[in-house]
Order: sequence, then C-alpha cells, then structure tokens
Amino acid sequence: MLKGIFRTKNLDDILAAAQEEGHKLKRTLGPINVTLLGIGAIIGAGIFATVGTAAAGDASRPGAGPSLMISFGITAIVCAFTALCYAEMAAMVPISGSAYTYSYATLGELVAWIIGWDLILEYAIGNVAVAISWANYFRSFMHDAFGVDIPQWLSTDFRTARKIPGLIQSAPHIFGIPIVFNLLAFAIVALITIVLVWGIKESAEFNAVMVGVKIVVLLFFIGALLYFVSPSKMATNWHPFQPAGWGGTLAGAAVVFFAYIGFDAVSTVAEETKNPAKDLPIGIIASLIICTVFYILVAAVFTGAMPYPELVKRLATEQAEPLTMALNHVAPNARWASAVVAFGSVVAHTAVLLVFQLGQPRIFFSMARDGLLPPVFAKVHPKFKTPHVTTILTGVVVGGFAAVMSIDEMVDLTNIGTLFAFVLVCIGITILRYKDPDRHRPFKVPFGAWLLPMMGAVSCVFLMYYLPPSSWWRFVAWLMIGLSVYLSYSYTRSGIGRQLGRPKLTPSWLALIGLGSLLAAIGILAVPHDASLAEDIAKIKGGFAEGTRTIIAFGCVGVGLLFGAVGAILGAGASSTKSP
Repeated sequence: MLKGIFRTKNLDDILAAAQEEGHKLKRTLGPINVTLLGIGAIIGAGIFATVGTAAAGDASRPGAGPSLMISFGITAIVCAFTALCYAEMAAMVPISGSAYTYSYATLGELVAWIIGWDLILEYAIGNVAVAISWANYFRSFMHDAFGVDIPQWLSTDFRTARKIPGLIQSAPHIFGIPIVFNLLAFAIVALITIVLVWGIKESAEFNAVMVGVKIVVLLFFIGALLYFVSPSKMATNWHPFQPAGWGGTLAGAAVVFFAYIGFDAVSTVAEETKNPAKDLPIGIIASLIICTVFYILVAAVFTGAMPYPELVKRLATEQAEPLTMALNHVAPNARWASAVVAFGSVVAHTAVLLVFQLGQPRIFFSMARDGLLPPVFAKVHPKFKTPHVTTILTGVVVGGFAAVMSIDEMVDLTNIGTLFAFVLVCIGITILRYKDPDRHRPFKVPFGAWLLPMMGAVSCVFLMYYLPPSSWWRFVAWLMIGLSVYLSYSYTRSGIGRQLGRPKLTPSWLALIGLGSLLAAIGILAVPHDASLAEDIAKIKGGFAEGTRTIIAFGCVGVGLLFGAVGAILGAGASSTKSP
C-alpha cells in the first residue's frame, strides 16, 4: 500500500548528490573551526539559563540541588556514548544532513523523514529557547552596565509575565488587551540570520571570537564566587546534597541535557569541512570534553553560593537568570561583576544562536535535495554559497515564536526531540555495521557494534523518562504533524519514490490519512496535559459548560483516527484492485 517507505538510500548516492552543481557547499573549515563551533553551540543557554530550574526544580519535577554536579556528569556520559556514534557517522557520511542523512542510509525513508522532522524541533525550537534567554541576560546587562532599564513588556512572553507581580497591569493596553512580547528575542534572531546568509567562513570566524569571550567570562564567574564565598561556606551550602533524592538528580540531568545538545550541530557543517573524516570526530569529542569540565565547575560554585531553599524561593517569582542572580545574592553591591557575567552570557547565547541557526537550514537543505521538501529549500545563494532560502525562513519562524513563547516549555520540547534523534543515531551505527561492513570508516566507535551504541540508546531513553508528561504529549503531536506532511507531500515527491514509480499526485486515500493525522495532532495539543484521564472524562461528562476544551480535543482525536482508518481501508482496497 505504501511502496518503499523503508527503502534506504545508498551511501554512494548520498555522497554523489552532494557534488551536484548548484547543490554544492563551500569547504573552508578546519579542526579548530569545528571544535570552536561545537563549543559555541554547547556553552550557552544551557549553562546560563537552565541551571536554575535544574537545581531548584519546578511544579512538574523535583530539583537536583547541589547534586547538580552529578547531574552534569550523568548527562555528559550519556552524550559521550552518542558523540562517539555521531563521530563515526559524520566521518563516514560527511553530509550536512546530520542524523537525518544517517537514518536515510540505515533505517529507511520514513524513519529518515521522522528524524529530519524531529531535528527541526531540536534546532528551531531550541533556538527559540536560546533567543528568549538571550533577551533576559541582555536586559540584565544593560541595567547593570549602563543603568538602562528595558521595559519588561518588550522582553517577556505573556505566560512568564503572569508570574511577575504587576507586569501585566503596567504594560500598555490596546482595547483592554495587554501588549507583552519579546522584541529583543526577535531582533537577535534577525541579526544572526543576516550573518548566516552572508557566509559560512565569516560565521565561523565570528563564532571563534565569541567562544573566547564566553570562556573567559565563565572563568571570571567561577573565580568571583570563590572570592566572595569561602570554600567552607560552599561546603555548608552543599547540604543537603540531594534534597529530592536520586529522582531530583536524574530530573536535573534531563533538564541540563539542553546544555549539551550543541555537539551534534557540528555534524551539520560536514559538507563545509576541509577534511571531514578527521576534523569532525575531533570537533565533536573535544568540544564535549572541554564543556563538561566547565559545567561541573560552574554547578559546584553556583550551588555552593546559593542555598537550595533560597534558590527555590527566588525562582518562584523571578525570570531565570541564575548566574547573575547568584552573584547578586553573594555580592549585591558588586553590580560590575553581574554586568561582566551578563555580557558573557549575551555573547554565549549569540554564539549558540549562530551555530543552531546555521544547522537548521542545512537539515531543510538536505531534505529538499532528497525531494522530501519543496525544491526551493535546496537553493544555494549564487554569491555567498549558503542555503539562503531556508536560512531566512528559519529566521522568520524562530524569531516569531521567540517573541511569544516561554523558555521552560521550549527547553523540555527540545530535549525530548534531541534525545529521540540520538536514540536513532545510536541504533543506526549497529545496523550499518552489519548492513555495510566493508564501508571505509575513518573513525569507529570502540568495543564493537553493540556495547557503546546500545548503552547510548538506552541511556537516552532513560533521560527521556524523566521529562514532564506535557513534553511527551507535544512531541507525539509534532510527529503526527510531520506524518501528515510526509503522507500528503513528501511520499509522492521523494527521489526514491520517483525511482520506485510512486504516483506523481497524492492519492485521495493517502491525503485522507494525512488529514486524519493532522486532526489527531491538533487534538493532542489541545488536551489539558496536566489533567489525568479520569479528570478528562469527568469534564466531558459535565458537558460544554465544564469541559469545552477537553471535548473539542478528544473530538479532534476521534475524527482524526476515523479519517485515518477510512483512508487506510480505501488504500487497501485500491492496492488489492491493482494486484494481479
């Protein structure tokens, strides 16, 4: 009924497609550039923004407290397994599509589509979170360094604004509606988009400067806290070490995973690396090691400077700018120190935005080159040799969402999408070792095809378990939307599909399944994610007066499943009619 949806793409064909005129990117990056891109992507919003939530916890998860140091170590080990798998894949298949391309070669077209769609979630939604955090620290920097107060209604999303006393009331109103949006987040995304359209070499040089700045600032933060707080006082504040037990430590590891996801972005510049077989493994592994050392040191001084109860109390009513908060806590009169850290954070976030905004368009680019997205996404700028169409599109979408969304939702959604991608990459290593054993592998995951790749896959699933249920709901909905796009457009237009003789136009039964998938996704997004099934049923029994949202949500899911079932039956009938 669905012809060849698990057909894999030959690695030689994948490599040949990258050399086609008009689809060829410029190779200018060396091992140092690649390592710095990795550090640029990793050290950013994760360490500057998520350490507060990870240590203190929130309504949906316990906090790690001082055991945040262990949380970072756990996450580093999980990422190390996956980093080795990425290094093998990237060296063997030096193509800009990252995990999407690897999955196409190992697990087939449908899985490749799912992972490509999932990577959109990782990079685009992740950058929304980074842009929001950038705006928070930029506002702090302007206040501490120059005494300039940027209105919070111009640098805050509406949901976060409701937690801050008086913000909604003080914001300007039009027809009684408060005007609250994050103009700063939108502006920085627009600026980064312009830089990326300009050129990859210029982008890498810009990133190298920013990496140097933020490493110096992190060293300053560590030194400043050690200066203001004695080691003996820090040791006292580390008790209790695990205020919520191992549950809090592991939940913290799931949160701070966001601080590590940048290393896989290195693989998206494979086609722009001079010697990808050597440079990509160096860049991926070196950047991960360097960043882990910094993270554990920062976690140690941060939790030693702010007692756990005080941190929980502060984050309940403030926007999360944890590093400057820690400095203000121990040295309220040293505004200059907070200004230095805020400046470093602004630079760090800018570097992460640069690398992630660089990675996302290249995923679109590879998918369009394979026919799974419209061909306009595979265009390369005639002068700058960059995928300018997808770069601009990504900038508009990310900037728009960054203006209105809250950071915690974006971090959780990015984490679950990235962990899912990592699982498939780890599994792909094992499959490809048996499917194509004679393929030249400049770098190989040590200890065979099973041990480390499977440990990577299992540990990623383990971290996914500790993410909030709302993340799972949204993730499933996102995949359902992706399935709708695949069935209604990509299935009939993919390069492999044309070779297999698929119809040029989407059959009506297939379009019906795609519509059903979309309706089900809308329903899943609309379901109250904080309510149990019994509570949802009680609301439905209460009628529209009590459960309007729940009734509409379950109605969409039901109609979607019905459309999908009818489409499948019609497709099966059409398939049997054509059979001899």
